Amino acid sequence: MHAESDSDGTSIDVSWATRSPSRRPFYYVQSPSNPDVEKISYGSSPMASPTYNNYHYHQCSSFNHSRESSTSRFSVSGNIPRTLSGWKHEQIGHGDDDNDEEDDDGRSNSNNVRLLYVFCLVLVLLVVFAVVVLIRWDARKRYEPEIFVKRIVFENLYYQAGNDESGVPTDMLSLNSTVTISYRNLAAFYAFHVTSTPLALHHFQLKLASGKMEEFTQPRKSDRTVKTIVAGHQVPLYGGIPVLVDTRPHLNRISVPLNLTFMVKSRTYILGTMVKTKFYGGFICCFTFKGNKLGESLNLTDSCIYQ
Repeated sequence: MHAESDSDGTSIDVSWATRSPSRRPFYYVQSPSNPDVEKISYGSSPMASPTYNNYHYHQCSSFNHSRESSTSRFSVSGNIPRTLSGWKHEQIGHGDDDNDEEDDDGRSNSNNVRLLYVFCLVLVLLVVFAVVVLIRWDARKRYEPEIFVKRIVFENLYYQAGNDESGVPTDMLSLNSTVTISYRNLAAFYAFHVTSTPLALHHFQLKLASGKMEEFTQPRKSDRTVKTIVAGHQVPLYGGIPVLVDTRPHLNRISVPLNLTFMVKSRTYILGTMVKTKFYGGFICCFTFKGNKLGESLNLTDSCIYQ
């Protein structure tokens, strides 16, 4: 009976050992506090054996150790993102400062470029203004047009009694003459547009005849001769020319002082329409008309004053 129990126990131990091949005995060694070394006994019962106890303790300690290590790993891994996030936050903070500095540098550079553009624009405007002034001054100094009153020809002259528009009786005068003017453009780069005031023929303050010179454009480095008709028809004298009364039957003997006045306007555009240059030339030509010179050319070159 006892042998059976031993065999049973042995079978139980073997079966337990075969059923648990993976569970190998674990040993726990502990230094005794006393010099006496405690004896460790091994029993047949697995629950009572130190092997089981040591295995249970080691398994629990392994579980605790693994939990602590995982906890420590988790805590370490948890600490790492905090550190990285702080580092990243710090780096981002520094990046913002760098971006601010770059923005400030970009603003300063754009301001400098804008100031440079303004300075260049002002400089260009000053240069253009100086060039325009120099061109205008040079044009006025060197390329003023030359105008000469060359001659006048009286084709006919009539003197007779008559009535004015209101019916007052007076002497009436009619004449027809042609004035020749020479115009020369010395400019090498631009043309002149030429106009004039009416040509007026006076005996002192009494106006006897008038005429309008045609407008024209004179090309650069060229000249022309302009003829203008100056005429008067049925001009009331009111006794203004007494010499005509005495020489009525003999008009070829009359001698009447006359003066011719007018103004020539020359206008040109330089650099398109940016610069407009004008020249005004006033003329007063004083001469004496003689009846015996009717139909002949009277030279006025030395009789005119240019103003």
